[in-house]
Order: sequence, then structure tokens, then C-alpha cells
Amino acid sequence: MLSYLFFVVVFLLSILFVMVGVAFLTLLERSVLGYIHIRSGPNKVGFVGVLQPFSDAISLFSSEQYFPLVSNYLVYYFSPVFGLFLSLLVWLLIPYLSGFISFELGLLFFLACTSLGVYTVMVAGWSSNSGYSLLGGLRALAQTISYEVSLAFILISFVILICSYNLVYFYLFQFYIW
Repeated sequence: MLSYLFFVVVFLLSILFVMVGVAFLTLLERSVLGYIHIRSGPNKVGFVGVLQPFSDAISLFSSEQYFPLVSNYLVYYFSPVFGLFLSLLVWLLIPYLSGFISFELGLLFFLACTSLGVYTVMVAGWSSNSGYSLLGGLRALAQTISYEVSLAFILISFVILICSYNLVYFYLFQFYIW
């Protein structure tokens, strides 16, 4: 029981760190783009813009909601939530040094989670009940599938090399190569 609680706490902390890391990577990207365009970047809030991601989050959550009249309301709003859940679920597969969690078929779980992301794009385009959104969703669907097929072929070549689907073995195999 205690190990399950420990697992949940570690997973939630890692998800929290990932989301804060993404916020600060966005800050870095906006700052670099500001220097490239020869303009001041997002340095308005706090020292050198350190509080800018938190200001953006507050602005995002306090903005006015848009409610399309003819959309399938629940499906329209829960498909991005499901996509976020799937992308955060992939972070379970990180091979920790302590061997805390180890999937024997971790690579197949990764491919399954990323493949389910295709449905969130398709359902988001379909549920808005707009022809343009549906066409945009189908275009994004085709592009996502084409990227996933090439990614799967690349990962299968590593599976043939390592002879395992476990991502811990992928980590251990790197000791023998540059």
C-alpha cells in the first residue's frame, strides 16, 4: 500500500515539474524570439520575466470562455483534456535510476499512448460541427499518422538492436556505445 502511495506522489511531482518546465521553456522561446526580432521579449513581470509564465497561466484561466452554439459541448471540451492526459501519461515511462517502475512492454505502451492522440485531434475537429474544423482535423490527423508511422519504424529498428521493448534496457544499452 505504501509503495502505491509513493508511486502516486512521485508521479504527481514529476507531472508538476514537467508542466512548470514547459512554462519556462515557453518563456525561453519567447525571449529568444524577441532577440531574433530585435524587440523586447516577455520581460515585463518580475526579474527578467521569471514570473511571466505564472502571469500567462492566470491570464489563460481567467479569460472568457467561448461556447460554440452548434457543437457537441462535452466532446468538444473533453477531447483536449484527454489529449493532455495522454501526453502526461507517457511520462510514466521514464526509466528512473532506482528502477522504480519498469514496463516490460514500455515501448508498445508509448506507441499506444501517442497513437491515441490521433483520436483527440479527430474528435476535436468533428465535434465543433463546422466543415472547416473537420477538414483541419482530418488534415492534422493524416499528418500525425504519417509522423507516427516513421517514428514506429525508427523505434522498431532499436527494438531489433536491443531485443527488448523495455525502456530500461534502452537506457542500459547506451553504456556500451558513444
